[in-house]
Amino acid sequence: MPDKIILQAQDVRRALTRIAHEIVEANRGTEGLLFVGVHSRGVPLAQRLAATIGEFEGVSIPVGALDISLYRDDIAKGAKPVVRRTDIPTDVTDKKVVLIDDVLYTGRSIRAAMDALMDLGRPQCIQLAVLIDRGHRELPIRPDFVGRNLPTSSSEEIAVHLKEIDGRDEVAIVRKEPAAEVRP
Repeated sequence: MPDKIILQAQDVRRALTRIAHEIVEANRGTEGLLFVGVHSRGVPLAQRLAATIGEFEGVSIPVGALDISLYRDDIAKGAKPVVRRTDIPTDVTDKKVVLIDDVLYTGRSIRAAMDALMDLGRPQCIQLAVLIDRGHRELPIRPDFVGRNLPTSSSEEIAVHLKEIDGRDEVAIVRKEPAAEVRP
């Protein structure tokens, strides 16, 4: 089945603008904020949110990148995860950390991200912003800021494309290919 485009570039921009305003409102300003994007698509989303807030608030919010590869509990045994660089520009202790990712699904990536953050210090609080919340939680994790709630079936995947990585902005639903039947 072909991809079904759910958000186009202007929809992604509007969702991020709305999330940026919600973050400032919920935190009563920008004091003490630190944005941390989860590799890989959470990083450009965090940068865009910081830039958007910078435009209307006239402030610069620090943005970091977080690798969660070694904190995941769902990597196949014996698999070698691709480890990327964690780069947080300031101490997380006593900061209002907004953890940013593209899609929230089971909650396992966010749990891993919170574990990784806590190894870096003790934030005042951790808030979660996601572009897409597709439901199907396995862990009790709920986003504070959501671009779009998009309930999906287990036979579907969400493909987030960002211009910084993929050359275009869009969000699509993609049907998973059924597993091939193995015959003896």
